Amino acid sequence: MLLITSILALIISISLHEFCHALAADKLGDPTPRAYGRLTLNPLAHIDPVGTILIPLVGALSGLPVIGWAKPTPIDPYNFQNPRRDEIIVALAGPLSNFLLAFLFSRIHHPLSITFVVTSLVLGIFNLLPLPPLDGSKILLNLLPIESAHRWQQALEQYGHLLIILLLFSGLLSQIMNPILAFCLKFLY
Repeated sequence: MLLITSILALIISISLHEFCHALAADKLGDPTPRAYGRLTLNPLAHIDPVGTILIPLVGALSGLPVIGWAKPTPIDPYNFQNPRRDEIIVALAGPLSNFLLAFLFSRIHHPLSITFVVTSLVLGIFNLLPLPPLDGSKILLNLLPIESAHRWQQALEQYGHLLIILLLFSGLLSQIMNPILAFCLKFLY
């Protein structure tokens, strides 16, 4: 039952996360997510077979964290009036939706709601890491001076996925995230 609840919580959290990216981009003038059918809460529009199904299932069955990802929401920053600022807003929309979802589920007094709270928090915190392709890297790149951002992107973009996998399987990801997760849970409860 916990496995099913964990995967359901992940699918809901990921779908809301991607929908909020799409909604923010749409509101800021970029029609790209709408054109790609991503301005929806329907999980089928956002599911990545590896990131939303396989990796979470492997994590759950092996005792590793149930973490995953969806298909990235396509955006075109050239459609924004202020591309750097607006890309930060779009990047923040996903993790903020996870924190809001965690808050809402923390108000439900049912044993299974904690799974939704933790899953939403983990997804929000994880996505704020400044590693490509995570939202935190988009935020960081748009806060850095353009030249520094270009160097950072060149240095990490090709190795982002590998770094994330190494962090996950080495246990370093848990060491980074657990104190933040504990703080958030303490704040919510």
